[in-house]
Amino acid sequence: MNITKIVLPALIVLGLSACSDGTQAQEKTNVEKPVAKQQQPKLPDVKTTDLGNGIYMLTGQGGNIGVSSGPDGMVVIDDQYARMAPKIQAALADISDKPVRFLINTHYHGDHAGGNVEMHKHGADIIAHDNVRKRLSTPTQNKLWNQTVEPMPEAAWPVITYSEHSTLYLNGQTIVLTHVPNAHTDGDSIVYFAQADVLHMGDIFFNNMLPYIDVDGGGSVNGMIAALDLGLFLSFADTKIIPGHGPLASKADLQKSYDMLVDMRDMIAARIEAGENIDTILENNPLEKYNDQAAFIEPGLMAKIIFRSLTES
Repeated sequence: MNITKIVLPALIVLGLSACSDGTQAQEKTNVEKPVAKQQQPKLPDVKTTDLGNGIYMLTGQGGNIGVSSGPDGMVVIDDQYARMAPKIQAALADISDKPVRFLINTHYHGDHAGGNVEMHKHGADIIAHDNVRKRLSTPTQNKLWNQTVEPMPEAAWPVITYSEHSTLYLNGQTIVLTHVPNAHTDGDSIVYFAQADVLHMGDIFFNNMLPYIDVDGGGSVNGMIAALDLGLFLSFADTKIIPGHGPLASKADLQKSYDMLVDMRDMIAARIEAGENIDTILENNPLEKYNDQAAFIEPGLMAKIIFRSLTES
């Protein structure tokens, strides 16, 4: 491990400054609609991947979960949907018999924070950026999906918030939380385990798929690019990167995602500069070459999101 990574707060501030130059698959709501019991699909199992140094990655249904386990208890990053709580609790119990002391929300979306109430019941203190508490505690509008998202119960709200950086010292790890402004949302956190050299990117990073940018939630394409650039700045070739969605990644995977988003942003920006409206842009289908990256978001919807971000910001 490179000792430079230990000097994180100052290094990250430098990275945020450096990454600002040239840049200016989840479900849609926090509240799930009632589904008839006979219609409810079978929930997937939770898969646990040991990343070494007491760090684990859990996958199931929703955003990828990060875990630090050790003598000080567990620190968990994100908790997927409420319906996944029993399976997540079982997976955590297989890792350690110690309690979850802290739950970190990388942002407010329901596929990452939907299990907050259950985590709170088990004694976890919830940590997130200031804006996550604001969005979980008030109704939010999503024009893209034409939906109003109701507040989550107070038990789901973070009780510890921060504005720029926060650091935990647990389980022999220096755990650094860094806010990346107006990226996927307005409350995103990147979490870095210094000694283990593991970086959890939240939904800043959709590995091997088109990303989702929540413009109504304060996200922007330029902020997303800057946040990806920061992730590249913080990582080495052998850094293990947990994306918000998709398989465990490397710096090369992160670079691919960065290059793709810059290319898509530049293509849509050029058409806006040429005077094209969104209907004309969609007819020309400039993002067609990324059809193989379609998952939750397909190229036409990606073009709409980028267009809106560039014209409304």
